[in-house]
Amino acid sequence: MNIKKSNRLASLPPYLFKEIDRQKEEVRQRGVDVIDLGVGDPDLPTPIHIIEALNQAALNHQNHRYPSYSGMDEFNQAVARWYKRRFNVNLDAEKEVITLIGSKEGIAHIPLAFINPGDWALVPSPCYPVYPTGVQFAGGNPYFMDLLKENDFLPDLDAVPVEMAKNAKLMFLNYPNNPTSAIAKREFFKNVVSFAKSNNIIVCHDAAYTEMAFDGYQPISFLEAEGASGVGIEFHSLSKTYNMTGWRLGFAVGRPEIIEGLGGIKSNIDSGAFQAIQIAGIAALEGDQTCVQNMNKKYQERRNILVDGVIDLGLSVKKPKATFYIWIEVPDGYTSAAFTTHLLTKGGIVVTPGNGFGSAGEGYVRMALTVGKERLKEVIERIRAIGF
Repeated sequence: MNIKKSNRLASLPPYLFKEIDRQKEEVRQRGVDVIDLGVGDPDLPTPIHIIEALNQAALNHQNHRYPSYSGMDEFNQAVARWYKRRFNVNLDAEKEVITLIGSKEGIAHIPLAFINPGDWALVPSPCYPVYPTGVQFAGGNPYFMDLLKENDFLPDLDAVPVEMAKNAKLMFLNYPNNPTSAIAKREFFKNVVSFAKSNNIIVCHDAAYTEMAFDGYQPISFLEAEGASGVGIEFHSLSKTYNMTGWRLGFAVGRPEIIEGLGGIKSNIDSGAFQAIQIAGIAALEGDQTCVQNMNKKYQERRNILVDGVIDLGLSVKKPKATFYIWIEVPDGYTSAAFTTHLLTKGGIVVTPGNGFGSAGEGYVRMALTVGKERLKEVIERIRAIGF
């Protein structure tokens, strides 16, 4: 029997982080002590009050049935209250909030609701690989907007060809940004709203990292910009904020018709999130946020160690105000892939090559602050020892 993959699957490159796992395992098989700064998976535990809420909810057999596709009313209401407290954004929990099985699920599915075969979507480069993949799975085409250092890693909307802007159905954005750790100000979001209105484009803003910030900085929501609620949707996740990556719980908020479209895809493709996990999510959103503050303190300490060490080695990097990623320029004579291979094979250090996030990521590697301070110090010493 000849098993042949579909064209849509065969046309995709290997999923970036799956390929990193494969390479990492090869090095481990050689007996190397690997320090993994590759995938953005928090090493810190989920706060205990969230775990306790899950334990209690899981014992209630009423939570063992099929959940609502769009989420429990109580969870969606908790999301709306959190948005009001955090961003001063008012949301109708019934029409402007939908629960997701992690934000990745919603981001991958949103093109299916609004992209027809042959349609275009504006996608940043570098970016989270799910943006272009979701567009391609829907039969659409990504038009890449380069995020450049000289533009503070913000897309130049004026550089998008007029015809492309008129034809595009969606635009993906992500601030604070993965992988560059760049931030966006209100003025930028205001320009995005104007651009979207002029060209009838749905804005899909991935806000997964708004709660990971340092030095007193507080990232803003796209929906804080005037008019944003009329043109877009914002994806959020409990994964990074509360160290719940394995729990798979997120949500999207925004214009009712966009939420309804995403909900239509969800109801035909998957089920809702396990209700016990949603109840734990309510405990996370409504509980004491000291756990988030403490997490950020730890990541800030790690950021300082890694950034200061990298600079001392002679590499170029900007100290980020948000996310737990460090976006480092590779040294002269290396490509992103070559420097990644050098660090892994010679130093046992796993990083992510910038070109894996898109062609505009060439010349950089991304390091995640997902190991303790002593291991980060060891990373610096290993790089010093192997040189470059």
